[in-house]
Amino acid sequence: MFTNSYRSPSQISRLCLPRLGLLQRRWAQVHDVRFLVTHHQTDKFTEKYRERLHQKAKQEGLQSVDELKALYKARDHGQKKPATTDAANIQQWTAPFSIPPPPCSPELRRKLQSPARTQPSTPPGLKTLSSYLDLSKTLALPPKEIENIWRLRHASSATSLCATIPSSTYTQIQQTARKYPQFILPLPREGSSGAEIHFLQWSFPAPDTVTVVFTYLAEYKLRGEFSQPHTTVTMHLELMQEKGLVLMQGQVAEGRGVTVCEAQRLVLCLQKFYSGEEAATSKRRLLEKFNQGDRGFTVEELWEEAEKIMV
Repeated sequence: MFTNSYRSPSQISRLCLPRLGLLQRRWAQVHDVRFLVTHHQTDKFTEKYRERLHQKAKQEGLQSVDELKALYKARDHGQKKPATTDAANIQQWTAPFSIPPPPCSPELRRKLQSPARTQPSTPPGLKTLSSYLDLSKTLALPPKEIENIWRLRHASSATSLCATIPSSTYTQIQQTARKYPQFILPLPREGSSGAEIHFLQWSFPAPDTVTVVFTYLAEYKLRGEFSQPHTTVTMHLELMQEKGLVLMQGQVAEGRGVTVCEAQRLVLCLQKFYSGEEAATSKRRLLEKFNQGDRGFTVEELWEEAEKIMV
């Protein structure tokens, strides 16, 4: 049998070649070195971790380490992907695993299949009429008594505005406001021949709530939507259908240079401009020109119309 010792060329030449061939045919064996090395390392691994392997086998409910090896070998073979690379096999192995949904009751199935009803949502921070009055009790009262309660509700605040609007008048105002949501109004100053211009803007944040904010026009030009309103007016429509009333309340910000009396003038002027029944009136034409950006709109003409209201 060949040994692993090194032989020099001279030693090889002294050997008889036929005899060498005979020895090769009789004694030479071919071994898979990789198998020998792997088998040897596996035995070492098993002896070193035999105790842990026995514990793992018991956890798996097996009797011996050999059974544990057979189990993991079967798992390895089961997890192997097919050697084919056609599109069908690729899709099979890359498709996500989905868990079937649990069965649902007939009642739940009807709810899921029925169209969802959208509930009107109120923006956070917006006060509706229920924040001021008990609606269930208020609906049982006559309109005249509701007006008195509403005025008494705001009489204690020195910076509040309060009014009641007939539903027919408010309907005209709202139709005009949706077409012309922005406008400007002049406010004369006592002891001065001039006037300050104020910018107003309508918004409809909820089905039963409408707001109007008043801002100095100069501040609005400078800061845009970040300008702070000096007066905020809210109209509540919850009683409009059953009682024929729209309840209005407002708040004048302190320290902004506008008094409650001046804010009342602005609200009165707003009502006159937006409640005109005829579309051809001069007030309606001013609303159209301003919202359409018509260059024919002039502050002088606006001031003439406002003076007729405030006299």
